[in-house]
Amino acid sequence: MKKKILSLLLSIFVTTLVVAQNSNNPWLVSVGLTSVSMNGDITYPSGNVLSSNDFSGSIGFPQVSLYRKVFGGLSLGGQVSMGKQTLTSEDWDFFSWHTALKYGFNTNNKFSPYLKAGVWGESSLDTGADAYSENTDWSNFGSIGFDYSIGNKFGVYAEYSMGAIASGPEATYGLMSVGVSYGFGSGDRDKDGVSDKKDKCPDVPGLKEFEGCPDTDEDGLPDNEDDCPEEAGPIENKGCPDTDGDGVLDKDDTCPEVAGLEELNGCPDADEDGIADQDDECPDEAGDTENNGCPWPDTDGDGVLDKDDECPEEAGTGANGCQEVSKEVIEALNDAGLNVLFVADSYRIMGAKTLKAFDSLKVILDENPFGVVLIQGYSSEEGSEEYNLKLSQKRAEAVRARLIELGIDTARLEVQAFGETLLLGDNSTAEGRAKSRRVEFKSKKQ
Repeated sequence: MKKKILSLLLSIFVTTLVVAQNSNNPWLVSVGLTSVSMNGDITYPSGNVLSSNDFSGSIGFPQVSLYRKVFGGLSLGGQVSMGKQTLTSEDWDFFSWHTALKYGFNTNNKFSPYLKAGVWGESSLDTGADAYSENTDWSNFGSIGFDYSIGNKFGVYAEYSMGAIASGPEATYGLMSVGVSYGFGSGDRDKDGVSDKKDKCPDVPGLKEFEGCPDTDEDGLPDNEDDCPEEAGPIENKGCPDTDGDGVLDKDDTCPEVAGLEELNGCPDADEDGIADQDDECPDEAGDTENNGCPWPDTDGDGVLDKDDECPEEAGTGANGCQEVSKEVIEALNDAGLNVLFVADSYRIMGAKTLKAFDSLKVILDENPFGVVLIQGYSSEEGSEEYNLKLSQKRAEAVRARLIELGIDTARLEVQAFGETLLLGDNSTAEGRAKSRRVEFKSKKQ
């Protein structure tokens, strides 16, 4: 009996050392104290029958177990249990060994209840006497218990088992066991040959040279460090390709097949107008964004683009692309306009001299058909400022109306009123007041 016990204990010890050194699977070894109780009569092959009530139990040692997790909460292993029973001051040795299945619930938590079932093994109750000598036979058991972890590797456990010995003797027993446990070895969830402890990608099969991580695109950079794990690319680009070699990675490149500019997301700009060729309606000619990359036309060639030219078909000298009336023309208009006179408190055009002056004004404007002329009306200081301002407005409008009657384009004539703000001569005299009742001509600056 003692040799068998020593042999089994040695076998478990050696197996534990071997597995701890070489296996990549999680293991749990436990050592505990036992207390055996016999249930019902105990019948030996010799015919002797003993009552369980005649036995008293004591604390025994050890129970040793070794289990390996195979899937989820399921583990496969084996255990040896020893104990003592006393009958009339005589010690009886209890011994059992079994292979067993163990299923733990909540195995990732500190407290994990479990169930066990002995599927193959032997048990015996032996006193050494001839009538009660060792005659082990197949037995089975079932257990309920719990593991409680203390730290990462150590824990405690407690369990209660119910077992049966088929013969030599025929008996049923209960076995209470408490003890300590130690977990060792590392799992390999993805079965890639790299233990979970060393595996940087424990849930995905990978390569040993990349510490368990895969390299899907086989570019020499593991997926966990590869910004483009499904497209092969150089390591300096973090595994991303740059097909056109423009420094913009394909994943960020709107034009991955054609070298381009970083600021245009990898697309070229042949005319260097800041608009990518793919969006440029005139890719070979620099243009404006507002005109879809095409240059604005200047139909009249005056340097003012049509979009800003108020006179796009007529070359002008003004900023708006239109002609301005020259200084010489304005002087001629004002010379002729000296004969456009108004009587006091009036804006009516009358008198042969005034009408003849209008004929001269028409000739000057017809000979110089471009540009806008301002007709500015003035008054003497007779009357209130407000009244005189209105009167000067009416005088300017009267001159404009007469010129339009003579065939001058309406768009070329605009009016302004200044009232008595710019008097001519001494307005205390009739001659001075007459000079102040006038119109003047000026070019409208464009």
